[in-house]
Amino acid sequence: MQIEDTAIADVKIVTPKKFGDDRGFFSEVWNARTFKDAGLDIEFVQDNHAFSAEVGTVRGLHFQLDPAAQGKLVRVTRGAVLDVAVDIRRGSPTFGQHVAVELSAENWQQLWVPAGFAHGYCTIQPNTELAYKVTDYYSPDHDCGIFWNDPDLKINWPVSAEKAVLSQKDKVLPVLREQQRLFDFEEV
Repeated sequence: MQIEDTAIADVKIVTPKKFGDDRGFFSEVWNARTFKDAGLDIEFVQDNHAFSAEVGTVRGLHFQLDPAAQGKLVRVTRGAVLDVAVDIRRGSPTFGQHVAVELSAENWQQLWVPAGFAHGYCTIQPNTELAYKVTDYYSPDHDCGIFWNDPDLKINWPVSAEKAVLSQKDKVLPVLREQQRLFDFEEV
């Protein structure tokens, strides 16, 4: 398993090894010891699986606040997405910046999105499925978000605003500068 830094050091690209033959393949997609050796001591409590039928489906940008903040390890099992993590830790040197990575069943990469980041994705293939692990349980009282197409974030989404397929909830999220419920950066 390979773990790489991104432009924002806390966000990581994880590429599991894949062993294939004429029967199919085997891949170890999570290993606590490997992550701990890479400086990521993470405990997951829940696995989620999402399906989006249409290309241009946008989900996000979502996050949960403390004490229910979630880190996420995201992977695509079918199809492809542009996966995005936005630093929403006030006082962070990378506050408001983002990492965008194409995750696909073909490239078999995963994205580690730590707590303190908003997360979202846009499907770039039809019938796309994501599987992701989270470090805390879903909590409606701590559930928050930022508008996916906030112009200040300068995310180069693969879909126009007119063609994006969004939930009603995601259509009315505030932009980052109007979102009062964020994280504070703590230097380690």
